[in-house]
Amino acid sequence: MKDFNIMLHSINDVKNFVNLVNRFDFDVDLASGRYVVDAKSIMGIFSLDLSKPIKVQISTNDCEEFMKEVKPFIVE
Repeated sequence: MKDFNIMLHSINDVKNFVNLVNRFDFDVDLASGRYVVDAKSIMGIFSLDLSKPIKVQISTNDCEEFMKEVKPFIVE
């Protein structure tokens, strides 16, 4: 299990992030406040408050490749 925060600033960011996540077999969830959605669902992501950082929760420890590709979206 791994978690970190991301920011999705535009519609293109959301589209690119969903396309990236869908290439991997493990589950990835996004949490904002009390809401948790599947990161592979573009409609789910648009139901979140995108003006604030979103917490990403990955359900595997074998995610080095995923972490490399998602790096542009990560915020501290």
